Amino acid sequence: SPQVQHFLPQWLAQPKLVQKCIKDNLIPIRDVPGIHPRLLKKLQMNGIESFFPVQAEVIPAILQSASNGYFMGQGGYRPKDICVSAPTGSGKTLSFVIPIVQILLDRVVCRVRALVVLPTKELAQQVSKVFNIYADGTGLKVVLITGQKSFSKEQEMLVQKKVTGYCSLADIIVATPGRLTDHINQTPGFSLVQLRFLIVDEADRMIDDMHQNCLNQIVKAAFQVENYSGSNMLFQRTKAGPITAASSCYPQVPLQKLLFSATLTQDPEKLQQLDLFQPHLFTSVYSEKKTLRDGTETEQDTNKKYILPEGLSQCYVPCDLNSKPLLLLHFMLTMKFTRVLCFTNSREASHRLFLLVRAFGGVTVAEFSSLLPPNERQRTMKEFEQGKIQLLISTDATARGIDVKGVNYVINYDAPQFIRTYIHRVGRTARAGKVGIAFSLVLRIQERRFLQMLKDAGIQDIKKHPVKGNSLKPLVQQYEEALCKLEKTVK
Repeated sequence: SPQVQHFLPQWLAQPKLVQKCIKDNLIPIRDVPGIHPRLLKKLQMNGIESFFPVQAEVIPAILQSASNGYFMGQGGYRPKDICVSAPTGSGKTLSFVIPIVQILLDRVVCRVRALVVLPTKELAQQVSKVFNIYADGTGLKVVLITGQKSFSKEQEMLVQKKVTGYCSLADIIVATPGRLTDHINQTPGFSLVQLRFLIVDEADRMIDDMHQNCLNQIVKAAFQVENYSGSNMLFQRTKAGPITAASSCYPQVPLQKLLFSATLTQDPEKLQQLDLFQPHLFTSVYSEKKTLRDGTETEQDTNKKYILPEGLSQCYVPCDLNSKPLLLLHFMLTMKFTRVLCFTNSREASHRLFLLVRAFGGVTVAEFSSLLPPNERQRTMKEFEQGKIQLLISTDATARGIDVKGVNYVINYDAPQFIRTYIHRVGRTARAGKVGIAFSLVLRIQERRFLQMLKDAGIQDIKKHPVKGNSLKPLVQQYEEALCKLEKTVK
């Protein structure tokens, strides 16, 4: 039978390409058209003089889609949805924060108009912090909903009951899926019928089955018919399409989806579920044409599905199970690595490794997992960024998408099983155009599969970095003592 061609929709096949190399392509903030003077001033106050390539492309595109005020897209059409696929640390958050604050500056009544959904509490906190910086002094209200406060407390932050009915206390909501879904279903007066922007950050993870339901619920809530008297008929949304005479009697708030990820799936069926409207894709995941000596062009790396930060070097260390802890200690104590973020595949593994390194001594170490209370995680984070903690041992869920300042090394203590996990882990270093090194400890039985996984993703520049047994010998005795100590505490 003939091979079935995977047909890519045109928007996926012909995206807008964004420069990969951040350092050589910084654009002074004043050269990006259409940014409000007030926000330019804020950016400068925060030490931002130039934009990264992604920001310089995406900010104007979002502003453009609301150029006739936020009721309508250009030319009376509903604005196109926007997808952004760019490496970790390339400045995605600011690319939506700036235009959204700017577009909402002239709103009169407080209603939920922008909703950002993120997979983890940490990410949500990080994003709401950025929103607060730029919304400060504008009168726009940013509310963070992650289940860190009690449900009733969050309800009080979202809506207020008045004699005339409920009114919203939030213009911009930053939320994690579970808590948000609860409010959609259980908070009286919580309404998304005026929602103008739905931002899904770390979109690939949010499209996964467990969160798909949340996205469906948001869209359903956004298109709900409000059962109040007359006046609200104004804002009855219809599905996408050109404006007809009938629909233009009432201004409508279009709902626009903005998706961001370092590993935005190229799978059209998955993206189909998001029901995107004429989407516009910005990507720095692309192959570069090389001109050969005879003048013909060849496609280089056509299979480059994922893109890693420019300043990242990658190594892998073939090893066996018993030498893994010794290798980590060797890197920390003999090689004197500093500011190391180390990943394991489970919370138990993370905790055990933490106890072991602590028992060995000589390394300031902390663990970072969803078992810890949020304030402790924040404190750990701060101490790591200040250099007080040299080794931070973490699980994937906790560290995903997090912008940790100054990670010099990422060590995959357990080799990741999926390419996306690998991309997100190693992307915690070499952020914002800086350099960083990633080491993966790979068991000999995993080696072939691990290298094949990278090769399939078009990642070829990983170097083998063997460590000789002799260099681990000096650590063995103290390590065995630490193990004994540990067994006692565990008992």
